[in-house]
Amino acid sequence: MSRTAAILLAAGRSRRMDGAIADKILAPLAGKPVFAHSASTFCRSGVVDTFIVTYRDQRQMVELSAYAPTPTLFVPGGHERLDSVAAALAELPDDVVYVFIHDCARPLVRAEQLVALHKIVRREDAVVLAHRLTDTIKEHRGEGRLCTLDRKHLWAMETPQVFSRKLICRAYAAVAERNLAITDDAAAVELLKHPVALLENPHPNPKLTTPADLAYLEFLLTRTNSKVPFPSF
Repeated sequence: MSRTAAILLAAGRSRRMDGAIADKILAPLAGKPVFAHSASTFCRSGVVDTFIVTYRDQRQMVELSAYAPTPTLFVPGGHERLDSVAAALAELPDDVVYVFIHDCARPLVRAEQLVALHKIVRREDAVVLAHRLTDTIKEHRGEGRLCTLDRKHLWAMETPQVFSRKLICRAYAAVAERNLAITDDAAAVELLKHPVALLENPHPNPKLTTPADLAYLEFLLTRTNSKVPFPSF
């Protein structure tokens, strides 16, 4: 049977919190740390056999361990996100075939989405959770010149992003060889000209980036837990 791992990224520096929150991954959200929401959802999904958690420092690792799934391997994170992912990939058990990569600053991912992603990756080797853009997006080309982009072709990337282990390891080797800076894992796979499937997310899955986002996430969790439908705008 093909084994699946989840890399849970928790080593971010929380730079855009402007000092209001020392560690956003440990910030309280609906009665438990932000990290615990992602960790418990992965556990409930039943699609992952082993976990790798990247951490920032020893103190954070100790606190994360109270909420981490079993079994979990803790790996020190790197200076940038891509460094943390590369470090975690290097520690994957030999028998892992598929890999989820998830930013734990997105605590609203759902178990049913993990099951759907797992099914797709076994067919496509690469799939990402994403949502369509609804705003009008323009490219600024300097000197006040704007170009309107066709939004029907535009998607905002989320996590988890899921890959065959061989594919994502080859992709990150290509990133390292070219000394590139990337902000998501699909960008690494794009270097290999490999197609990436999209799973459209109809539910909010925002990333905790600024202090104000905590209140918004709390609101979304309250709506989800109460089964009240989200308003359509």
